[in-house]
Amino acid sequence: MSKITSKEIATQKRVIKLFQEELGYTYLGDWEEREGNSNVEVELLTNYLKTKGYSDELIRKAIHKLKLESDIIKEDLYTANQNIYNMMRFGVEGIKLNQGENEQRVHLIDWEKPENNHFAIAEEVSIVRKSGSTKRPDVVLYVNGIALGVLELKRG
Repeated sequence: MSKITSKEIATQKRVIKLFQEELGYTYLGDWEEREGNSNVEVELLTNYLKTKGYSDELIRKAIHKLKLESDIIKEDLYTANQNIYNMMRFGVEGIKLNQGENEQRVHLIDWEKPENNHFAIAEEVSIVRKSGSTKRPDVVLYVNGIALGVLELKRG
C-alpha cells in the first residue's frame, strides 16, 4: 500500500476533529494495526444495546443474526443490502429466547431520538477480507458500533 503523505494526514486529522468537535463523535483511534476490525464492532454495539435494557442473551442473538447476514452474502448483493437495511431501520426481528415464548425485536438504532445513539469515528481501519486481501479506508463512521460510512480522502 502507498505511504500516506503529511498533507493527507493533516487533512484526515482536520476531518476527524470536525466530527469530534462539531458533531460530538467519539474518536476510537487509528485502527491500522488493530486486530479484528469489522463492519459490526460487537463490543460497541453490545454496550449500546445494554443501555437500552436488552438482556445479554437477546443482545447476543441479535448481533449473531446481524453478523450472519452481513458476513455471508447468501443472495445477490442488492437483497443482502436490503436485509441489512431492514435490520438497521426496523430492528432485528424473530428472536426467541426460549421455546414457546413470543418473538422479540431488537432495535439497533434509535431513529426516534437520534441523539440517543453513539456516534464514533476511527481512522485507517484495516479490514482483512476472506480472500486475504486488506482494505483500509481513511475514515470509518460508526453508529452504535455499526459501520455506516466510509470516507476516502484525496489530495486536492
